[in-house]
Amino acid sequence: MTDKNKYLWIEYLIFACAVSTFGLVTENTYYLQIMTFIGINTLLGLGLNMLMGYTGQVSLGHAAFYGIGAYTTAILSGTYGLNPWLALVCAVAAAVLIAFVVGLPTLRLSGYYLAMGTLGFGMIINIVIREWDNVTGGASGFVGIPVLEAGSIVFMSGASYYFLVWGIVLAAMIICRRLLASRTGRALRAIHDGENAAVAIGINTHLLKLEIFMFSAALGAVAGFLYAHFVLFISPESFGFMFSIKIVTMVVIGGMASVWGALLGAAVLTLLPEVLHGFAEYEMIIFGLILMLVMIFMPQGLTQGIMDMIRTARRAKA
Repeated sequence: MTDKNKYLWIEYLIFACAVSTFGLVTENTYYLQIMTFIGINTLLGLGLNMLMGYTGQVSLGHAAFYGIGAYTTAILSGTYGLNPWLALVCAVAAAVLIAFVVGLPTLRLSGYYLAMGTLGFGMIINIVIREWDNVTGGASGFVGIPVLEAGSIVFMSGASYYFLVWGIVLAAMIICRRLLASRTGRALRAIHDGENAAVAIGINTHLLKLEIFMFSAALGAVAGFLYAHFVLFISPESFGFMFSIKIVTMVVIGGMASVWGALLGAAVLTLLPEVLHGFAEYEMIIFGLILMLVMIFMPQGLTQGIMDMIRTARRAKA
């Protein structure tokens, strides 16, 4: 094991210990619920960060895969009585298949055209969810989603669901870091730095972008599955355009091309509404102001900005 890999595993161990300690010592259900939502949003941020931060492809419809995962498991387990864990497999398969069909033509676009293409896709999925009311419940939402169980363990809102979500988040972070450390990860960075140059050295850029698009869709579907079985009620508003923008904001604020940035961005954007509970009418204005300040003073996101501040403080102290 190289020194770099050793330090990565130490990071994972520290992170796992911190998450476990919080779950074990916290008895307040509200705090556990907030942390669970942060974990679910981190999965969404991780998927989009792989696409935006490392491949340079902007998606404004990522909430669609979140919705596909949530509604697939809700319909299969709630309406047809399928085991939720089998429904998870179906949800991920559905999201990946739709990502393949959509990404095959769309990812040949770039820049604003790609953003508009993914925006249109997200809007179509949201309209389907709203209008297919005899299956999805329409604008009224879907009720009757079963609670997750594994043997004698019942994953209800609280410590059990908290550990389930953060265990999946830790696994997803490890998979993302392993992927980025591989030859594929180097190819992704080459596409981000210059797609024409990547093509010139023999990288099949379209295939690689499609694979990462499908991977991000799979993480979005897993997040949707966890969300549906956590709140036990879903509605189209949770998977609309504004939530897609919120996921993009998580990635930008936390720091693109950073696995830890996805976590930090998800934490900030999930906690802010709770902090601003008494100022709900100004929430979007405050979000916009924070995003503007981050872009001006920390253009690479909070993760890199905080690291730069620590280095500056160390140099000043020395």
